[in-house]
Amino acid sequence: MRRAVLADTGPLYAAVDPDDAYHRRAREELRKLAFEKRSVVIAYPTLLEAHSLVLHRLGTRTSNLWLKEILIGSALINPTPEDYLQAATRVASLPDQSITLFDTILAVIAKRTGAKVWTYDHHFDVMRDRVWRTS
Repeated sequence: MRRAVLADTGPLYAAVDPDDAYHRRAREELRKLAFEKRSVVIAYPTLLEAHSLVLHRLGTRTSNLWLKEILIGSALINPTPEDYLQAATRVASLPDQSITLFDTILAVIAKRTGAKVWTYDHHFDVMRDRVWRTS
């Protein structure tokens, strides 16, 4: 899974919302990921968080189309119970940061699998996780 990237909610949402500040960047990065033959893996908690954003900001029709596209075109990964314990420990270890369980679970899965995280969120840098960047 080292050639794969774990997608965070930000790029997933930005790719579908043409009004998002990161829309163009997300679309370009999707093309680069395809060119590099990297698979995009989505953790189930990230899928749920992103779906909620798409549904509430862009509506039912868009969220249904987006979900169908995601389920057909992406690999999905389920966190283990141990992943959740480690993620909760990570949240508690950074009390001065507003890092969510969504982010820490993704960071834990990334560490376990050796994948980099595709994100626009600075919290992954704060947690010293490996982030996939185009530059």
